[in-house]
Amino acid sequence: MCPGDILTRPASWMAVFNAMPTICFGFQCHVSSVPVFNSMRQPEVKTWGGVVTAAMVIALAVYMGTGICGFLTFGAAVDPDVLRSYPSEDVAVAVARAFIILSVLTSYPILHFCGRAVVEGLWLRYKGMPVEEDVDRERRRRVLQTLVWFLLTLLLALFIPDIGKVISVIGGLAACFIFIFPGLCLIQAKLSEMEEVKPASWWALVSYGVLLVTLGAFIFGQTTANAIFVDLLA
Repeated sequence: MCPGDILTRPASWMAVFNAMPTICFGFQCHVSSVPVFNSMRQPEVKTWGGVVTAAMVIALAVYMGTGICGFLTFGAAVDPDVLRSYPSEDVAVAVARAFIILSVLTSYPILHFCGRAVVEGLWLRYKGMPVEEDVDRERRRRVLQTLVWFLLTLLLALFIPDIGKVISVIGGLAACFIFIFPGLCLIQAKLSEMEEVKPASWWALVSYGVLLVTLGAFIFGQTTANAIFVDLLA
């Protein structure tokens, strides 16, 4: 691939928001935070803060390093899947693909567990029974849900060759997990505090939660509409 021009600034302010789906998609770890926390040997908030910080630093270094190297090498002509811009016979590229496979194999079960737990909860709520009364059929449902989930993701991977379009749509949804839901949780946590006199820190955190929800709603609406009308219907 011939290197393209290296842009030093975004073409417009819309280009900045159009990049948000990729950023949100790369950094959405809120979904798996609960099962990871519960699986820790010492599930404490202080230890959890270190785990989250380390994970974010590693993700930031890997994603930024990959993006910078691809952009400096190929410029604006870089492929959304940066590994496709490099020659497939390159040993380093083969090693990178192996690490991506390892990453998917280790993260897929955690994300699937979260999705299956939601489906299971909705099913039990629909049936109106607690989980303790439906243990006998839980194993069969778990196997069926896992098979259906895996087959659906496999079919989507086979028939949607451009991962950029997938990220543009899912990235908008990821903004809900990164901005909207944490903001709502923060607002609810502060509103549940029984204090007659609200200190300045209370108002600051509530304002911060409102800002997160507003920003997340804007990013979700803008990026999702752009993905539908530009990437999917174009």
